Amino acid sequence: MLSKLGVFVLAIGLMAGCAQTESEKTADLVYVNWAEGIAYTNLAKVILEDRMGYEVEITSADVGPAYTAVAQGDADAFMETWLPVLHADYYEQYQDQITDLGVVYDGTKSGLVVPTYVEIDSISQMNSVSEEFNGEITGIDAGAGIMSTTQDVIEEYNLDYELVQSSGPAMTSALQRAYEDEEWIVVTGWRPHWKFGRFDLKFLKQDPDKELWGTGQIHIMGRQNLEEEKPELAAFLSNMELTDAELSGLMVAIEESDEDNETVAKQWLQDNEDVIEDWIPEGAEQSEM
Repeated sequence: MLSKLGVFVLAIGLMAGCAQTESEKTADLVYVNWAEGIAYTNLAKVILEDRMGYEVEITSADVGPAYTAVAQGDADAFMETWLPVLHADYYEQYQDQITDLGVVYDGTKSGLVVPTYVEIDSISQMNSVSEEFNGEITGIDAGAGIMSTTQDVIEEYNLDYELVQSSGPAMTSALQRAYEDEEWIVVTGWRPHWKFGRFDLKFLKQDPDKELWGTGQIHIMGRQNLEEEKPELAAFLSNMELTDAELSGLMVAIEESDEDNETVAKQWLQDNEDVIEDWIPEGAEQSEM
């Protein structure tokens, strides 16, 4: 028979075990306020909370602070690392402090994007029509990788243009206004993004000897020791993967709905249950939505 001291020690041990389990069932995810990150981060939140019993906090941040948060252990994962080009500098700086959990989307493309009615097809033609574009390239947030690579392009091609800082939503709003009036506009653009499903757009071609953008992937980066401390969460994030059609469908659903992002993600999931069949790790707690 256990002594009172033994019972007390056992109770404390059980309480500690419960506390540890509860702490493992939390997720703090950071994303950038870009259409694709908004879409699949909200989808991840829905699955973790409704299917796996997690408490989830998602936070929008600029790219630099997002990497810093994960590298310092203040967040569990950064949901949107673009490799091998856009976030190369950030990855090189923080790679020893973060863990690559794998690819969530394969087939990214970045560059300068214009409506198809614009009568040029390459970056090298831009200076000859700078007045049509008011000498401006409409960009996004300053810390984004595409902004630094666009600045490199301006220098490489000696473009007489100003790169105008804004945000992802502000850029797409400007694009929509110009598109509706068939005005010329050039923006920093990337795929995946819902704008390619909404508007007829094209990437301006690069010269073969000046190619600074290429295709790539979006990775999810976890903090150090995430796999040891929260193996189920790390496994789930590693298993996440969306095709172009799946992600495009989710982005368009969010963009076209008046509901909040999480509600739309839940609705989309109900119609696409097969997408997440392999995401939830074997043995993880599951419940029906």
